[in-house]
Amino acid sequence: MTLVLKGSEVRRLLSLDECIAAVEVAFKLHGEGRLHAPGVLGALVEGGGFHIKTAVLPGPRSYFAAKVNGNFSANPRRFGLPAIQGVIVLADAGQGQPLAVMDSIEITILRTGAATAVAAKHLARPESSVATICGCGLQGRIQLRALSRVLPLARAFAWDVDPARARAYSAEMSAELRIDVTPAVTLDVAATESDVCVTCTPSRAPFLEPAFLRPGTFVAAVGSDSADKQELDPAILASAKVVADVLDQCVAIGEIHHAVEAGRITRADVHAELGEVVAGRKPGRTSPAEITVFDSTGTALQDVAAAALVYEKAARTGAGAVIALDG
Repeated sequence: MTLVLKGSEVRRLLSLDECIAAVEVAFKLHGEGRLHAPGVLGALVEGGGFHIKTAVLPGPRSYFAAKVNGNFSANPRRFGLPAIQGVIVLADAGQGQPLAVMDSIEITILRTGAATAVAAKHLARPESSVATICGCGLQGRIQLRALSRVLPLARAFAWDVDPARARAYSAEMSAELRIDVTPAVTLDVAATESDVCVTCTPSRAPFLEPAFLRPGTFVAAVGSDSADKQELDPAILASAKVVADVLDQCVAIGEIHHAVEAGRITRADVHAELGEVVAGRKPGRTSPAEITVFDSTGTALQDVAAAALVYEKAARTGAGAVIALDG
C-alpha cells in the first residue's frame, strides 16, 4: 500500500525546524561517507526545465527518494501557477516497495532554506545580525526565516527587480519575524551593510559583485540550479572560501560551474562540500574576515531526508490517502 500526500498535508506535517535538523543529519552522513552521492538528470525546455534528483538515506529503515520537478519561473506571472511543481516518490530502499507519493513544492522550499541555515551555522560569523535577501518570492521568505533560526538577526534588506515585491516582502517579514526589514534602494549599499547575503532568483546573468561584499560576509547562492542560471560574479568565488552542497553537481550547474568556465577557479580550489564541514572533516569559517560562499544547487540528500520525515509522521498520524498501486 502506498500513501498519497497532498501539498496541504505535507505543509502540515513538516516544520522548518524539523526540516533543518533532518537536512543537517543528511549532510553529516554524506560527509562521513555513509550516504552515497545523489544523482541528478535535467532537461531544459522553452521557458523552463525539468530535473530528476535521487538519493538513498540509510538508517534503521533505509529510504530511496526520487523527486521530479518542473521549474518555470514565469508561471506565477503568466498563468497564476507555482514556479516549481512536482512530486517525490519515496520507496523502501531495502525492499523496493513504493511507500509514498507526495507533492514536492513545500519540501523543495523548506529543504532549500534548511540547507542555508545549516551552512550559515558553519560559515557565517556567529554574531551576524544583518542580512540581504535578493529575490522576494516564496524562497526569499523561507531563506530569511531559516537564517533567523540560526543567527541573531536584527535587520534585513529586501532586494528584487520588482520594487513592489520588495516592499510587500518587507512589510510581511517585519511583522512575522519582528525585525527591521526594509526594501533595498540599491543592492550595493544593502549588501555592503550586511553580514549575510542570500541570492535566490531565476537570474541568467550575475548581479552580485565583489565590491558589494565587505570582509567577513557569508553568501548563500541559491538560485543557480541549472547551467543557464547565474547570480554571482565569478570573481567572488575566486577570492572566497567556497563550499558546495555536492561538488559534482555544483561543477555541472552551480555558481562553481560558471567560475570554472570563466577560468577564475578550478575544481581543486573549492574548499569542501557542506557535509565534510558538518561532519568535522574540514573546517568551516576560520577567520572573522574571510568571505565564505555556499553554492546551493539543491540536492536529493535534502529531499530524501525531508520526505522520510514526512512519511513517518504521516504513517503515525494517519494522514494521506492509502492506495494499492498494484490493484
